[in-house]
This record gives sequence, C-alpha cells and structure tokens, in this order.
Amino acid sequence: MSLFLFLLLLLLFIPISLSQAPPRGLLINCGAQSEAQFGDRTWLPDWSFVSSGSPKTLTSPVVIPTLQTLRSFPRQVKKHCYNVPTYRGAKYLVRTTYFYGGVNGADHPSPPVFDQILDGTLWSVVNTTGDYANGNSTFYEGVFMAQGKIMNLCIGSNTYTDSDPFISALEFLILEDSLYNTTDFNSFGLALFARHSFGNSGSPIRYPDDQFDRIWVPFEQSSSAKASTDNVSVYGFWNLPPAKIFETHIGSEQLESLELSWPTALLPSSKYYIALYFADNTAGSRVFNISVNGITYYHNLIVIPSGTVVFASQWPLSGPTTITLTPDASSTRGPLINAGEVFYLLPLEGRTSTRDVIALEKVKESLRNPPQDWNGDPCMPQQYSWTGITCSEGPRIRVVTLNLTGMDLSGSLSPSVANMTALTNIWLGNNSLTGQIPDLSSLKMLQTLHLEDNQFSGEIPSSLGNISSLQEVFLQNNNLTGPIPANLIGKPGLDVRTSGNNFLSPPAS
Repeated sequence: MSLFLFLLLLLLFIPISLSQAPPRGLLINCGAQSEAQFGDRTWLPDWSFVSSGSPKTLTSPVVIPTLQTLRSFPRQVKKHCYNVPTYRGAKYLVRTTYFYGGVNGADHPSPPVFDQILDGTLWSVVNTTGDYANGNSTFYEGVFMAQGKIMNLCIGSNTYTDSDPFISALEFLILEDSLYNTTDFNSFGLALFARHSFGNSGSPIRYPDDQFDRIWVPFEQSSSAKASTDNVSVYGFWNLPPAKIFETHIGSEQLESLELSWPTALLPSSKYYIALYFADNTAGSRVFNISVNGITYYHNLIVIPSGTVVFASQWPLSGPTTITLTPDASSTRGPLINAGEVFYLLPLEGRTSTRDVIALEKVKESLRNPPQDWNGDPCMPQQYSWTGITCSEGPRIRVVTLNLTGMDLSGSLSPSVANMTALTNIWLGNNSLTGQIPDLSSLKMLQTLHLEDNQFSGEIPSSLGNISSLQEVFLQNNNLTGPIPANLIGKPGLDVRTSGNNFLSPPAS
C-alpha cells in the first residue's frame, strides 16, 4: 500500500494578510424571501436555485439569522436539487447547514434523517438528531471541484426518512488552487470529518480570521496537557490556515509523550486526508516523532516559529484514533500541536454523459408535467436516478431506457430525445402527448418504440424504417395521418402496430 506523506516547512510565499476580503462564492439563505446582509457578507434567497419545496420560517428565536428560515421538501419525492452556477475547474468548499426547529409538527419532534448528494455522488447521511437535542445546528463541509458550469446539491429521502427533509443554508465558496492540492479532485471529493483548533477554549475560528471561512472548532485536552497562547509569526502554507490557530496549542513542557484521542468519534474504515499543524517560538527545541495508531506518521519533526504542516493524502483509518507525539532525544522541550484536519476521501460516483443530460433537460422542458424528481444528475447515484430512467454502468454513463408509461403526461416529445444515442427503449405509451413524432434516425441502438395511446399527430417518420435494431413500433390509438412508410411494412423481425389512427393506407396490424 502506498501512503502519500508530505512535510511542508514553509518559510516563503503567500503571506497571510491581516485584512481579509470576504470569501468569493455564493451564500444561500434557504427559505428566505429576500436578500440579506449579515456583517459584510450578502446572503441570497434560494428561490432562484431550486424549483421544489416550501419556504418556512421558524416560530422560535434563533441566534444565527440564517437559521430563522429553511426550505422543506415533501419526502414522497425522492430527490430535490439546488442548481448552483459555478466556474468549471474551480475548487469549492461546499457547506450545508441544518436546524430543524420542529417544522414538521408535534407528531415529529425529532428531525428526519435523509441523504445529501453532490452532483452524482452520495455525500453523506444527514443526521442532526444529537445536535438538535442540544439546541445546536449541524453543518457538513466538503471540498469538490466543479466539473461543469452547474453543481447540484440534492436532498434525498432514504428508507429512514419519516418526515419531510429540509435545509437551512447552503454555501459554495471558491478555494485557492493550492488548498488540499495533493487530492485528485477528478476522482475524489474531501468530506470533512473533523477540524479543530487545539487548546482553544473560546469561539470557533472562521472568517475573517480564516479567509475561506473554514470552521475550526475549539478542542481542549485533559488537565495533563497544556494550552497556551504563543506569539508566533506564521507564513503562508499551501492550505493557508488562519494565523489564529497558532495562538493556542495542546502540549507539554515535560519531555514526555503526548497522546491525543482525536478525532473523538469512531472513523469508518476508509482512507483519509490528514493535516496536522505546528508552530512554536519559545526558546529551546521541540523535536518529536508522530505516530497515528502506533504507525509512524513522521519522524523527527522540528517545530519552528514560521510553522509546519505534516499531511497525508491517503492514510487508512478505522475506529478510534490516537495521535502520539514522542520527544526525540535531541529535544529540550516537550511536544505540542496547534490544529488538525481530517477529511474522508470520498470516491466520486460518476456523472451522466453531458450529451444525455442536455437532451433530457430539453425533454423535461417539452413536458408540461414531468416527474417531480427530475432534478440533479439523471443517473447517479443509482438509488436516486430519475423516475423512468435506466442507465448503463461503467466509466461513461449513458441513458439506455426512457420509460414514462401511464404517467398522465402532457406536452410534446422534444426532438432532442434523438441526441441520447445510447437509447435502446422508449416507452411513453398511455399518456396525453401531442405534436409530431420526432426524427429518431440517430438512435442506431433503438429496439423498442412505444408511443401508443397518446395524441401524436402528423405522419410517421420514414426514417424509423432505417433503424436496423428496431424490433417493436407501437403507435396505435393516436391521431397520426398520411401513409405508413413502406419500409416499416412487412419488415422481418419488426412488430409494427398502428391501428386507431387516420392513415391513408390500411394499418399494419
């Protein structure tokens, strides 16, 4: 197993500014009706980013203004999505915040459990029960690269969802290229598991101290370890941590090992990105070895005033985690640690072919009442694929079946359906679709075309007879006119049904 471990002793470039501009990106106040200014940051209402759900206002007062409103979604619809404009190739910190406030009524005193999905990847289960019982909100944070001009954040009802899911706030903040840049963001996202400022007994550290508004949660150790404030002078790191995290630490002045049970929660068995931050300007030397669960993480780390970060890009962890700092024989002072981050390395599940996504959006626009879950990625995650959609597996995900039989649809069938060139089956029978049957000659793999019991009009496209793979063409009970194309009549292996129309020639069956 290859472990990627790096040491950065950064004495140069990107000095941390004392005055920070607000992070670039979008702040979305879910359920709000108008734009709001909180401090020097502008929060937008969410109605232009989402087309489903209901805005709600909590009746009880809250400390954080963005928690006063939320958007609630009917759990009967399996997926609801925000469509957020992004810059293709940019790296984003995505943060979702949840505060239930009892919006689902007295019959549901506890918040529902549900899923959150980023583009086509199941990001995490959202379980806010513990935090809400203590009167707190819950946030989830991840780092993802925008694969296109739109990123989708979706809320999904899973088998445990017993009342309507919701969301309070949504943030998409642009990160510098240097941050977490050893991660292959074409294949992975980073899902935050823990980020702590060690020795800090005050408030969480975030913007304006952190220019990207990452949240560094206070973490205190037992009385056997020490927290203090040190006037260190920190230069820029690749991850650009805020200078404030180096004002406190957990450590010891004695030449003895320091054990830190962190993160405190049990970790699912997987690979993780770990970053540990150190700085010290006191007299003497601090040299120590770092181990994680008894495995050497770094040997003979020298802590310096300008700061050091040791990070691993793919470190396997499972269950409880113990970080041990052991003084080297050359050290004159005990070990210390200022801060740490742990991210779960989240494999991206893939995305539906852009060609098919664009085509399906056109099909959706041509329908007056498309299925309510036609939001976000059509195929992924598989358990949240769009109603009526079946997709291929493998590295290139294509739509292979469109089956909306008997769904009381009205509108027309967009010609863009012919751009989904991997389609093998189109089943749209028993609806109220009108207009002409589009030219489907580009669908070289099409095997069955079921458009029966609708209100299609015009002539049957003769190009259907040129699709060699076609086995069934069911067009009965529409308002079709004109002659039946000769290349559809009597063709071996092709079952054509056209009764119940107004043809100039006798129906094929």
